[in-house]
Amino acid sequence: MSKHALLEVIALGPQDAIAAQAGGADRLELVTDMAADGLTPPRAAFAAIRAAVDIPLRVMLRAADGFAAGDVAALCEDAAALRAEGADEFVLGFLTPDGRPDLDAVRALAEVIDGCRWTFHRAIDRAADRDALRKELAVFTGVAGPGDPSGPGGLDTYLTAGAVAGVDTGLPTLLAEQARTAAGEPGYAPRILVGGGLTLGQLPTLRAAGLDAFHIGGAARPAGWSAPVDAAAVREWREALDGVVDGAVAVG
Repeated sequence: MSKHALLEVIALGPQDAIAAQAGGADRLELVTDMAADGLTPPRAAFAAIRAAVDIPLRVMLRAADGFAAGDVAALCEDAAALRAEGADEFVLGFLTPDGRPDLDAVRALAEVIDGCRWTFHRAIDRAADRDALRKELAVFTGVAGPGDPSGPGGLDTYLTAGAVAGVDTGLPTLLAEQARTAAGEPGYAPRILVGGGLTLGQLPTLRAAGLDAFHIGGAARPAGWSAPVDAAAVREWREALDGVVDGAVAVG
């Protein structure tokens, strides 16, 4: 297992981005309007953040709270504008009313972002069948398997807590899915990015299982979402991750 785990932090603007990078974040998820759990940021906001930091940025493509795609044409226009501004990594994910992946919406956006790497976000935690969702979306990974219909590639990550309620409830699911990833099971190639109620105390168990990517939002803001990212809070997570190797505290 790699000693370095990826740490992704939610950023709303340049101040957040600068603090997160200073604290040791490896990547940022860019959103606006956390009251709606994170929507597509304006093109100007992306440009300002890109100018402020030099770590990778994954930009949310989501128009409203919830997991329905809504106006897909408008989302595609936003995606095209962000691509024109230089965005090259994204976050998206939509479900149909019966809890299946909205393949039409996902395909439309995947075609616009044209092979850019992207995360399927926590819509997976509300799917009617997580395993079926992964297998349906495998066409977007580029490793769907012989005989499967081809689709635009780029899906390399699932952001998940393992359960709607968060990591504390979803921990057994995360460990089971990581084992299937390690075994090379079809549909489980994308990396698991653990986020949603994640705590520092859960890191040894998760790292021992081979999970190596972690996502924080509120944990980077001890004063709440009305305050910016705190570099010291991010640094605490960075140091905790760097100090945990194979589930134990690293020595030397």
